Amino acid sequence: MLSVLDLSSIDDLFADIPSQIRDLPLMLPAGLTELELKQEMGVLAAKNLALDTAPCFLGGGAYRHFIPSVVGHITSRSEFYTAYTPYQPEISQGTLQTIFEFQSMMCELTGMEVANSGMYDGATALAEAALMACRVTGRSKIAALSAVNRAWRDVVTTYCEGQAITQTVLDAGDVALDDSYACLLVQYPNFFGYLEDMAAYELAAHRSGALLVVAAGLAPLGLLKPPGAYGADIVVAEGQALGQALSFGGPYVGVFCAKEQHIRQMPGRIVGRTTDAQGRTGYVLTLQAREQHIRRERATSNICTSQALVALAVTTNLASLGPQGMREVAELCYHKAHYLANQIAALPGFSLPLNGMFFHEFVVRCPLAPREINTRLLESGILGGLDVSDQVENGLLLCCTELNTRAEIDRLVRELAKIASGSR
Repeated sequence: MLSVLDLSSIDDLFADIPSQIRDLPLMLPAGLTELELKQEMGVLAAKNLALDTAPCFLGGGAYRHFIPSVVGHITSRSEFYTAYTPYQPEISQGTLQTIFEFQSMMCELTGMEVANSGMYDGATALAEAALMACRVTGRSKIAALSAVNRAWRDVVTTYCEGQAITQTVLDAGDVALDDSYACLLVQYPNFFGYLEDMAAYELAAHRSGALLVVAAGLAPLGLLKPPGAYGADIVVAEGQALGQALSFGGPYVGVFCAKEQHIRQMPGRIVGRTTDAQGRTGYVLTLQAREQHIRRERATSNICTSQALVALAVTTNLASLGPQGMREVAELCYHKAHYLANQIAALPGFSLPLNGMFFHEFVVRCPLAPREINTRLLESGILGGLDVSDQVENGLLLCCTELNTRAEIDRLVRELAKIASGSR
């Protein structure tokens, strides 16, 4: 390499980096013994609030739900723990079957016809859906509602800008598309937890020849009408809530479902079930859209990381819950959130600024800056909500799941009442 570049040393490769940056000392502390390191890590860990004991009302895309012990028992088995791409189906039947079950469950939950084996996370699944819509329609403009998770919309922008695809952000009351748009991106429930007029969005998208792409919450689908019933063409979701702990942000698993007519434009892999020459059931990688497997010019995605372990956690959890269990979890989330909302709305200085029906998240307008309220709640051992004051004036997004007890909810209300009385 040095010879081709006509350089004399390795250092010459880095000559463009200023020396004051390139030669900075690492400033590493002295080495520790294993015992000392464990003690230091213990001190650091003690600074965190443990989510299994501290009341938590955070949501906004990542959620704390109960994960039964069977999930850990299954995912920690050595046959699954090192899950990777099942290149050899004859020795990967267990992994392939669990992926097939995952796909089947995602179709049942979303009301869609086909699902792939998983994406990196919900945000990248939404971005891939936008790209797929452009391939299907041959158009290069997409529209997204402003109530779609802003972080997810940013990921969509990152994916699209390199392909000269533009994104327009629309408000809920201003959804008028012309025939230049490839898709309409909506969230169900939306980022603020509320349900919007999906039938109107379906009409607006399909009237212009665009696809309806829905970013759905999976836990709410235990109670709500699935997006497939609203005529969605592509449904994506984040699977974390149904089997994976919060874990400081990952790893997660993206869900990607679509109508069968678009199956050959889907990214990732699809596992199918078949029979061999002796009539025995077998599982295989039916479709793979990655250029490693097909001609580069026909590839639709380069996603190659196996999310099968997280998908297995989701599958195991859903199998243990069953349809009735899913409904019960959803009902608990719904009723607890509405109980909390009613209690907070009765506090002086607090109000619910958004109208409509919500599931298990809602926005509260606070008498103080949400950051200050969260700081005071943290001092009381409570993890408060998500500060959305950049989108709703003094807005705090609060979330309840089945793990929030009546005592925790009442405690939060009492602390907010104290904060409100002290601010007057």
